[in-house]
Amino acid sequence: KLCGYLQKLSGKGPLRGFRSRWFVFDPRRCYLYYFKGPQEALPLGHLDIAAACFSYHQPEAAAAAAGDEAAAFEVHSPGGAVAVLKAATRQDMTYWLQELQQKRWEYCNNLDAAKRDSRTSPTPSDLSKGLVARDNPGSILSQNASAERARNILAVETSPTELVGEQAASQPAPVQPSAINFSLKQWSAEIKNSMSSLRKGNNENRKSIFYTSEEWELLDPTPKDLEDSMVLEEKRKHLADGSKGRSLTSSAFPFDFGRVPHKARRPLKDMIGSSKSRSSSDASPTEWCSGNGNKLVSELQLKYQSQQEELEKLKKDLTSQKELVRLLQQTVRSSQYDKYFASRLCEGVPKDKLELLHQKDDQILGLNNQLEKLNLEKDSLQQEVKNLKCKVGELNEQLGMLMETIQAKDEVIMKLSRQLSECEDNTSSQSGAVNSSMATFINKELQELDRLKDNLQGYKTQNKFLNKEILELSALRRNAEVREREWQAKYTSLEAKLCQIESKYLILLQEMKAPVCSEEQSSTREVIAQLLEDALKAETNEPPEQAFFKPHLVSEYDIYGFQTVPEDDEEEKLVAKSRALDLRSLSLSENREISTGVKWENYLASMMNREMIRCLELKNLIRSGIPHEHRSKMWKWCVNLHVKKFKDGAVPGYFQTLLQNALEKQNPASKQIELDLLRTLPNNKHYSSPTSEGIQKLRNVLLAFSWRNPDIGYCQGLNRLVAIALLYLEQEDAFWCLVTIVEVFMPRDYYTKTLLGSQVDQRVFKDLMSEKLPRLHAHFEQYKVDYTLITFNWFLVVFVDSVVSDILFKIWDSFLYEGPKVIFRFALALFKYKEEEILKLQDSMSIFKYLRYFTRTILDARKLTAIAFGDLNPFPLRQIRNRRTYHLEKVRLELTELEAIREDFLRERETCVEKRDLISDDEEDS
Repeated sequence: KLCGYLQKLSGKGPLRGFRSRWFVFDPRRCYLYYFKGPQEALPLGHLDIAAACFSYHQPEAAAAAAGDEAAAFEVHSPGGAVAVLKAATRQDMTYWLQELQQKRWEYCNNLDAAKRDSRTSPTPSDLSKGLVARDNPGSILSQNASAERARNILAVETSPTELVGEQAASQPAPVQPSAINFSLKQWSAEIKNSMSSLRKGNNENRKSIFYTSEEWELLDPTPKDLEDSMVLEEKRKHLADGSKGRSLTSSAFPFDFGRVPHKARRPLKDMIGSSKSRSSSDASPTEWCSGNGNKLVSELQLKYQSQQEELEKLKKDLTSQKELVRLLQQTVRSSQYDKYFASRLCEGVPKDKLELLHQKDDQILGLNNQLEKLNLEKDSLQQEVKNLKCKVGELNEQLGMLMETIQAKDEVIMKLSRQLSECEDNTSSQSGAVNSSMATFINKELQELDRLKDNLQGYKTQNKFLNKEILELSALRRNAEVREREWQAKYTSLEAKLCQIESKYLILLQEMKAPVCSEEQSSTREVIAQLLEDALKAETNEPPEQAFFKPHLVSEYDIYGFQTVPEDDEEEKLVAKSRALDLRSLSLSENREISTGVKWENYLASMMNREMIRCLELKNLIRSGIPHEHRSKMWKWCVNLHVKKFKDGAVPGYFQTLLQNALEKQNPASKQIELDLLRTLPNNKHYSSPTSEGIQKLRNVLLAFSWRNPDIGYCQGLNRLVAIALLYLEQEDAFWCLVTIVEVFMPRDYYTKTLLGSQVDQRVFKDLMSEKLPRLHAHFEQYKVDYTLITFNWFLVVFVDSVVSDILFKIWDSFLYEGPKVIFRFALALFKYKEEEILKLQDSMSIFKYLRYFTRTILDARKLTAIAFGDLNPFPLRQIRNRRTYHLEKVRLELTELEAIREDFLRERETCVEKRDLISDDEEDS
């Protein structure tokens, strides 16, 4: 798929500049559409590649004119407009030019009517599924062999980067020099795309990511950290002293910031600087001198060490004295307590209270002892901290001395190096000047030679590209001239045929207005017979060279394999031919508009590296119809979406196991399946004969399903569902498609012998008719027309053989994505589409006759879809479920009553001799 990021030059005045755009090539019209981004649904515009030519500047000119714009190229349109596009690299530019040339060459060489007709032969694509995939005829015009060989010789081999192709949709847009990325010319498309992206953003979960200047991680706090933070917070409130210094390291913030493990280490220079700043705040700075001051420094150090040792001895004596005082205080306190308790005992205080007081006193003494021990430990730890700070200060001073020594040595080395270089310069000044001038000259010459080689290579590449462009344009011009002559001949043939038809119609109208004779075989009948014969004539006796000019508006089969014109009934053949011409006219008018295929290409490209999910944008795209080349992929995705739980629980090779069992063992449904195979879709070439490829696949799927579902086995209607699925799916996928319809979408007993679920849906549909189309429902009630006799088959086989093939497959697109509610929508839409025509009919016979064929006269799929999904809203699924439940009980009650009547009849027949010869319908069938 040719798509990717390019920058487009747009805007006027100060706003003119390159803006990043997402480009998608549409092979159906040879248009290069550009969007604001890969997620947008509406294009900002397009370039007509079929009538364009390409060029790009020479490397030197591009570098001088635009600096970094050497990868820019121009697309010249026939009207004189020039679109300037810029790729990220010259490699991407070369790839885009080669691919656009190739696409233009292929499109212009395949411009014959049969190739452009998407109804008789779809756009060639990589279709790998279903029976329709094998029907891509290769009707390509013969190309100029010499021109093709020259194109291959002049082609430049190149490969794209990550900014080209479907995978580029997941890449960020390349940075553009201009920050303005809004197109004022296409402001309406910009606003629609913005609203679409906003609606899409509301349905997605968004995550905020915060970044800081350093690489820190926010860690969730543990319960212990939370408790510690609360304790520290209380201490900070009660203890004013010392809290300021500790607030930075032991704050009560409820989160823990930890460094990322791969954080780089700090440089040694920074560590030295920080250690110096810390030592300056803890200890007073010491001035170091050199030379004769070293002796004084050593004496001061010895004196300082002796004083430190003496201080340590005094501190130990002080600690022992404090411990002695503490013991004496404890002894005095205990004697005071004993004296107090003895006095209280003499006063008559109870003995148990005194024991309690003794216990409490012992606890208080123990706690005081612990407190004193902790205070001592605290003092010792503070002393250790002071000692460590002193040691750090000493180390910093030593480090400073070493740094100064190294700096002095470096200065000496630099001084000696300068002296050495001066000596060498003085000795070789003359020879060095000559050598340097020669080296400079040689370097300049080599640089100039490399530049000329690069320019030569650039000119060669540009020359090959321009020669190829000239060759292609000349060949395309010759082909266009030939094609113009052919179209002119075809136009002349059509004009002559139109004149003949107009002449015959004028004669017919004149005869109808004033008949010359009233005989049975009048001239009117002759004219009518001649017109019908000309209209239904399929073969031509013209020579082969003139047969090309004869227009072939309707082919024998459509792209789905259905026969467009039947061979049996002459009257039906004429109606079918008229219907096929109307469908052809509709398709031609739709092809002139911006096709939904471009939106599909853009959406699928944006989903290249992401899993497809349900969303509003996808629902709207599916409702507008899945393009032919993407239908296999989307149908398979929809089926897997609904049966994922079944497939996950199934063993590998589940379908083949079922099929093998059904073929080897006795299957009660196999006989009826064989009888219905050729009656499934006799008007489709894939199922028209016993040797058709679709017949065997249809047999396999139905047998496997009957073995999986023995309660249903086989029901007439399942064969048509499978036949439609097989047109775009392989056997196993078609099997799961049938499982989706029968076991997921439809209620239970929908395809059983009683068809209970189908009867219930008809009653629900009657309720919806009275609510959504009250006039038409009253009209049917007035003339006692039971329209459910017609609609019953619609629901059972999802409109197969009831509507034209184009509408059928668009209904199936939405049905496989949204479920059975779509059947109710389209059934009501069909009646609303022809509501006025039905209301004009005034008797039950004509109404019923019209209902049997009116759906085949509806050809405008776009209008029908708009009615189904627009005019009939709101359409709540809950309402359908509630009505199904209500009518299910009523139908079961009626069936119970009918079963009781049947049993009464059988008993009466056994007892009554006169009624023994009577048999029921079931007995007659058996």
